[in-house]
Amino acid sequence: MTAPSPINRLRPRRSCLAVPGSNPRFLEKAQGLPADQVFLDLEDACAPLAKPEARHTVVKYLNEGDWTGKTRVVRVNDWTTEWTYRDVVTVVEGAGPNLDCVMLPKVQSAEQVVALDLLLTQIEKTMGFEVGRIGIEAQIENAQGLNHVNEIAQASPRLETIIFGPADFMASINMKSLVVGEQPPGYPADAYHYILMKILMAARANDLQAIDGPYLQIRHVDGFREVAGRAAALGFDGKWVLHPGQVEAANEVFSPSQEDYDHAELILDAYEYYTSEAGGKKGSAMLGDEMIDEASRKMALVIAGKGRAAGMIRTSRFEAPEA
Repeated sequence: MTAPSPINRLRPRRSCLAVPGSNPRFLEKAQGLPADQVFLDLEDACAPLAKPEARHTVVKYLNEGDWTGKTRVVRVNDWTTEWTYRDVVTVVEGAGPNLDCVMLPKVQSAEQVVALDLLLTQIEKTMGFEVGRIGIEAQIENAQGLNHVNEIAQASPRLETIIFGPADFMASINMKSLVVGEQPPGYPADAYHYILMKILMAARANDLQAIDGPYLQIRHVDGFREVAGRAAALGFDGKWVLHPGQVEAANEVFSPSQEDYDHAELILDAYEYYTSEAGGKKGSAMLGDEMIDEASRKMALVIAGKGRAAGMIRTSRFEAPEA
């Protein structure tokens, strides 16, 4: 019996496309879009009366659809509702081998993540699936969740992402704005900086990805780019997209520029050479007018990793100096 392959908990998630689980037309169209991740939604995008049937629709499209190259996720309802356990049981029993992650919304405590982990483990054992393969994505959508985000990020080895849910969060703290993701009037700084940084720190401290939530003005692509750029500048890995027009923008914003990618690869090559026997076993060296060292290598690894995950091809090569 061959050992199971390692689980990639750090999958590309520059663009995370939300698709209503009750809408076959959207489910068909999503398969052909260049999003890194697609999540089939059983929560806010499904009316209460449509939720039971939507579970079976999601199972059908996970099993029969072509999701090649995409991370496949289902967002279930949150634990305060009557739908959650049946969402998980129906979807995972019906399409577990074709599912990568379960997204849990409105997470407020580590115990809620543990409960989902335990339920997934029971289903996997019952069905004969590989135990632990299916990941969990935790969505932070209110003040209590943000206060507990560090414990939430440590709650399960299945965790892959911490996600900011701006709409519910804005409502939970009485933020003075009706435009999701935009700055509230009257506040001269970035009203989301603390929230995003707290999520980012919890994610990075536990080797998780940090994902920004949706921008609801779906035809205002420039506005989407601006908001996405804020999260990308801090170090977030990706953002939700609600419309095909946002997908390419997200992929671009959360990928390094060609210049930065090439430079990162050059730093890695140069550092490897200069620390080798042939390069003089140096701890630091010059790359053009720039001094590089171990800290430079770590920074370059981040940029190079994002570029490689995005399928970028380098356009320059390091050449060792002549002796």
